[in-house]
Amino acid sequence: MDLKYGSTSFPLLLPPECLAGVIEPVIPLPSQSPEEVISGALDDCEPMLANFAPGDRVVIVTSDITRYTGSEVYLPLLVERLNRQGIPDRNIEILIALGIHRKQTPHEHEKILGPLHGRIRVSDHDCDDRAGLVTVGKTSANIEVSLNRRAVEADRLILTGVIGFHYFAGFGGGRKAILPGIASRQACMASHFCVLNPQPGSGKNPLATTGNLEGNPVHQAMVEACAMVEPDLLLNTVLSPDKRIVAAFAGEWREAHERGCRSYRELFSYPVAAKADLVVVSCGGFPRDINLIQAHKSMEYASQALKPGGVMILLAECRDGFGNATFFDWFRHRTLDRFEAALREQYEINGQTAYSLLQKAQRFTIILVSRFPDHQVKEMGMTPAPSLAAAMEKAGTLLPPLWRALVMPDGGSVLPVAAP
Repeated sequence: MDLKYGSTSFPLLLPPECLAGVIEPVIPLPSQSPEEVISGALDDCEPMLANFAPGDRVVIVTSDITRYTGSEVYLPLLVERLNRQGIPDRNIEILIALGIHRKQTPHEHEKILGPLHGRIRVSDHDCDDRAGLVTVGKTSANIEVSLNRRAVEADRLILTGVIGFHYFAGFGGGRKAILPGIASRQACMASHFCVLNPQPGSGKNPLATTGNLEGNPVHQAMVEACAMVEPDLLLNTVLSPDKRIVAAFAGEWREAHERGCRSYRELFSYPVAAKADLVVVSCGGFPRDINLIQAHKSMEYASQALKPGGVMILLAECRDGFGNATFFDWFRHRTLDRFEAALREQYEINGQTAYSLLQKAQRFTIILVSRFPDHQVKEMGMTPAPSLAAAMEKAGTLLPPLWRALVMPDGGSVLPVAAP
C-alpha cells in the first residue's frame, strides 16, 4: 500500500496479522452530473425562490479560495434562477466570506466565480472595516455580532458553501457563512473562544468537537448570529475526496444545513470496532498537507481511532510550513495549563489549533514525517522521522506485543467512530 506525501508517496509495509483495517470513505458517485445535482436541489426550493421580486437587491455569500466548494458550478445556476425571477445581473453581488483571511486576487475571484467573472459584481469581506460593518445584536454568550453592511442591507441574502467536518464547530457550511464568514474580527475571535469552558483552567468544552452540533457552544453562537439576519436561502454542497459534487442541500438555512450534516456524517464516518495501538495516517498528499494547520485536521480525525497512549504516524510534508507566522510561537507554553491561560489572555484562532495539537501530542506518541527541522517537531511535543520506513522503525520500539494497526490513506476526509 502506498500513502501520499506531498507530491510523492511512501510504501507502507505492515505484517498482515497486524493490520486491523483501512479507514476510508466509500462514497457512491451520483449518476447525475454536478450541474444536475445542483439543479435538483434548487428545484426543491422553487417556492422560496418564487418570493424573490424583480426589484430585489441580492447578495450571495460564498467561500474564499482556501475552501473549495464547487462555486464555479453552482453560482451560475443560482444566478440563472434569480434572472428567471426578473432580477437583473446589476442587482446581484457575490460577497466572499473571508472571515479573518486575506483578500482574494483577481485570479482567485475568477476561479471562485467561473463563467460569472466579469459579469456579476464581486467584493471581499473586510473584518476590520468599521464603516463596512453594522452591529445586529448580541448572542446569549454576550458576543456582539457585527456583520458586513452589504449583506445586512440587501433585500435578499443567500448563503452558499460546502459541508464538511469541523474539529470544534462540528461541521462547516451553513451558518458559518455569516459567523465567522462576514463578521467583524472581534466577533470571529469571540465565537471561536466559545470552544473553551467558561471557568479558567477547565479546558476545552467536550461538546465542541468534530461531527457534533448538539450542545456545541461554538455552533450555538454561529446559529444565533445567523438568525439575526435570517438569510432567505441556503445552498450547500457535499464533495467527494476528489472534490466532485456528490450532493447538494438547498432551502431554509437552518433545516437545509442540518439535513446536509446528517447526510455528510453518514457518508464520511467509518465505524471502528476497536481502537488501535498504531494509526498510520496520510493527509492525502498535496495540497491537503500543504501546512501544519491543514494537516492538523487529519491528526484530529486519526486520534479518534487510537488507544490512549498509542502511536500515530502522520505523513504531512508541510511544504509551506506552519500555515501562519504565529502558530509555532504558541509552543513556548510547555504545559496545557499555561497554554490555556495564554489563550484566555489573548485568544487567537491559530493558537487554538496549536493548543489542540499539543493536547494530542501529550495524549499519544505522534511521529511526524515532514519537512520541519527535527528541533521544531520536538518543540511541538512530537517525534520527527525522515520517512515512513524510519517512522515505522521508531514505532516498533514503542508498541506492545501483538499490536494492531489502522491505516488512513486520506485522513482529512473520514471520521472514525465507535461501531454500534
